[in-house]
Amino acid sequence: MKPKMIIAILVMTAVPVYAQAQTPSKVDAEKVVKIINGDKAKTQTFCDLLKLGGQIEEANQKKDTKKADDLSQKMDELEKQLGPEYVTLIDGLQGMDPNSPDGFEIGSMFTALAKLCGPA
Repeated sequence: MKPKMIIAILVMTAVPVYAQAQTPSKVDAEKVVKIINGDKAKTQTFCDLLKLGGQIEEANQKKDTKKADDLSQKMDELEKQLGPEYVTLIDGLQGMDPNSPDGFEIGSMFTALAKLCGPA
């Protein structure tokens, strides 16, 4: 999965926790990736989030807003399981251009993490 796509899936389905999230740094992203990568349960939760992101995208394409909303609620619950650092990072990514150098690098980190989930 491409870095831009992973960021897009995660950001489009994230619910803002803070009104004004700060732009995350590469260090913030590295910390979150390390936390997820170091815990098998969190890695599985992250993989489940990616699957839900794909399902939400499909539901949106089919204009099935009820299903997309239901899946988004499940995603919100899973995001909380990944911890406050993850939620803060994803909130900050909402304002970041995935094509910027930092956006691309952060996306690449999550692409490497997504490889632990198996083929997309």
